[in-house]
Amino acid sequence: MIKKLLAAVLLGAMVVSSVACGNVQGELDADAAIREYNPDDTTVYIVDEDTALGGSIVDATMTEAEIQRASELKAMAVEAFVACNDQRKALGLPAYVWSDDLAIAAQVRAKEIVKVFSHTRPDGSDYWTVNGNIVYGENLGRKFNNASAIVNSWMNSAPHKANILDRELRTMGIALYEAADGSIYWAQEFGY
Repeated sequence: MIKKLLAAVLLGAMVVSSVACGNVQGELDADAAIREYNPDDTTVYIVDEDTALGGSIVDATMTEAEIQRASELKAMAVEAFVACNDQRKALGLPAYVWSDDLAIAAQVRAKEIVKVFSHTRPDGSDYWTVNGNIVYGENLGRKFNNASAIVNSWMNSAPHKANILDRELRTMGIALYEAADGSIYWAQEFGY
């Protein structure tokens, strides 16, 4: 059984979402500026247990159905990022900048919260220790099947809303993990 872990590390899809709306809804990180944008890119990135902190890998063993599902999950993460920036824009706040490093941290956390749904990691350490150099806030969610539902839930919860609308936080990464039972786990990590 292949477990699918997906983050919106693929910034090309984020650019498609921003452009399709007719305006730029967020900025890309410095590394994104040097990567080539390909709107037809359907590459799926997952994180293997052995390389969870080392970055994303392509799993060549995925079936067409798994690739399709991973693409759907990727699109949901991108939609959530755009929706959070829409919330900020409505209040005159600057848009979040996507962070690949925070997305990698979110990948780790999304997988961890299947075991322990908490801001405390399974080993008992605090959530920010996934990367103490960049993680300064976290929102989690589980069993929400679309971006609108998770963002609405976060916006209806004072502490989650505070993270999304924080005037000092400037970077964000989001990841989704689909557990074996089909439940979707969301991790949203914030930084400066």
